Amino acid sequence: MRITGKVVGLSLLAFVAGCSTLDKINPFADEKKDKPAPLVELKSSMAVKTAWKYSLGKAGTYSFNPAFAAGSVFVADAEGGVARLDAASGQQLWRVKAGSDLTSGVGVSPNGDVVAVGGAKGTVIAFDGSGKQLWKVQASSEVLSSPVAADDVVVVRSVDNRITAFEAKTGAKRWSAVRTTPALTLRNAPGMVISGANVYVGQPGGKLLALTLATGVPRFEVSVGEPKGATELERVADVAGSPVVFEKDICAVTYQGRVGCFDLATGQARWTKEVSSDVGVAVDQRFVFTADEKGAVAAFSREGGQSAWKNDKLAFRRLSTPASFGRSVAVGDLQGYVHFLSREDGAILGRVSTDGSAIQSAPVVAGSNLIFQTQSGTVTALAVE
Repeated sequence: MRITGKVVGLSLLAFVAGCSTLDKINPFADEKKDKPAPLVELKSSMAVKTAWKYSLGKAGTYSFNPAFAAGSVFVADAEGGVARLDAASGQQLWRVKAGSDLTSGVGVSPNGDVVAVGGAKGTVIAFDGSGKQLWKVQASSEVLSSPVAADDVVVVRSVDNRITAFEAKTGAKRWSAVRTTPALTLRNAPGMVISGANVYVGQPGGKLLALTLATGVPRFEVSVGEPKGATELERVADVAGSPVVFEKDICAVTYQGRVGCFDLATGQARWTKEVSSDVGVAVDQRFVFTADEKGAVAAFSREGGQSAWKNDKLAFRRLSTPASFGRSVAVGDLQGYVHFLSREDGAILGRVSTDGSAIQSAPVVAGSNLIFQTQSGTVTALAVE
């Protein structure tokens, strides 16, 4: 069993009750076997250009996912910087300091009027659409998952697996729900997504939980991946990245578990397949894309889960969550490269470099651009010619 650098936790370093995480230690890695695949010279068959770049602070040991809403890209960094950029041009519309270090990426309402981030020691800070601070509250523990926001509510998941909803304009607590946490969990905490009247929360232990936005009442809780094995390490099966909603499906993947799609209203499984991934999925009209822990990118039929293709040419390059973009699926890697693969057969179509540092955050499609944020703080917008 391979344990990635993002995964393991040791109980002697526990920061919260029942949960222990450690970011960069991998005592089981085989450096020779797991050496990143070299990049061979590539004759690009896809014209990709850099539309714009923006320099932000570093991410440190955290992962900061950019967000897109209301024609803008919202970004944050570990040093407390939060910025709003025009998605088409990259022009800075505003940039503020949160007043503390940050530990999670940006959650933004669909209208762009509420922007929330996770701060040091579990603080949650919200700004309005012009960058003015709206409120600051205290979560029950550290916040690693990006908050999610609707027009009237902000939902936060802290590492003790407590999900809390706050009124978007005031920060007043609306409701709180808590689930048990396994002894060991992924360091990159499972994400959330809001759709309609519900919030869908990826869980440690491979569960997918649906709660009503209004009251926090559970709608359903289903298993994406089941913990297996005799040891706690073998039984780590957390949902990786954020679940993705597409039409009537919600799709997710787990570490040492499965990838699958479920009915958005009932949670009934449409299909699942054996996969182990420590990053999230991408979904489009035809396919569900994953990047597994060994660096293979795969596509499954969204309707029935049949395997469409698999490309293992990027082995052990610590790939990011994929993004479906035009006729391609794109992933970032540990050296800041973005690789474009054919969505039809997985062939590598092109490659673009950013700043040489790892891409750990999930990319976001922002209009006609695809946005990546590196660990060194470069925000890059890529466009296909």
